[in-house]
Amino acid sequence: MKELLQVQNLKKTFKVSAKQQKVQKTKERIKVAVEQLSFTAYEGEVFGLLGPNGAGKTTTLRMMATLLKPDEGDVLVAGTSVVKNPDVVRGKIGFLTSELKLEEFFTPNYLFDFFSELYGVDKETTAKRKKELFDKFEISKFAEVKVADLSTGMKQKVSLVISIVHDPDIIIFDEPTNGLDVLTAKVVTDFLLELKEQGKTIIVSTHIFSLIEKICDRVGIIIDGTMVVCDTLENITAEKCLEEKFFDIYAERAGESNEK
Repeated sequence: MKELLQVQNLKKTFKVSAKQQKVQKTKERIKVAVEQLSFTAYEGEVFGLLGPNGAGKTTTLRMMATLLKPDEGDVLVAGTSVVKNPDVVRGKIGFLTSELKLEEFFTPNYLFDFFSELYGVDKETTAKRKKELFDKFEISKFAEVKVADLSTGMKQKVSLVISIVHDPDIIIFDEPTNGLDVLTAKVVTDFLLELKEQGKTIIVSTHIFSLIEKICDRVGIIIDGTMVVCDTLENITAEKCLEEKFFDIYAERAGESNEK
């Protein structure tokens, strides 16, 4: 299998403010969000990052997407370093996060054209791709409606199609179904499987076990910023379902921390 993404010993720390220290009841002035994290993703596979809130999943994805610079380590995206050549990497990936806020004054139609031009997509390809994606996600009839007037689910669909206007081979999704109703979540999940069939490499961060079980080939379990398990879904769930396996690992990890 062809390696398309290599995450190499990533580390990221943040300063803890006095207010945060009080809220978190800690005297630590530095928070280690991600610690020596590594994994590889291959062409045509879905790799899932699974972990509780605060585990470091989003921080990891932001470093992969060049939005945060690692303190240590690197990520190679199709051979290109996110540290040395972040501008080149941005043209190779699509990144969708639930925290992406679309400008509410603009319409889906305008935003799609704007980001297509930003990525250097020609007008003919833009028009063809827009029709295909807008029809698939039933955005067409809302194409000239301002984002401010769209439902939460429709905003998520628009965010998704905008993140892939340039048809990238590597797509990074942070909690892609978070906050969506069951119908919209199914549309998004089915589309991820379509992208996989097209040979795309997809990285999905989530805390939803059923989503991992439905779409992922391999899984990395992150706890407290550290990759504690990284294997095929088949191997991880050989003896127990993913949820039971995760809580076994989590309990073992908590026990080790208490002993220190």
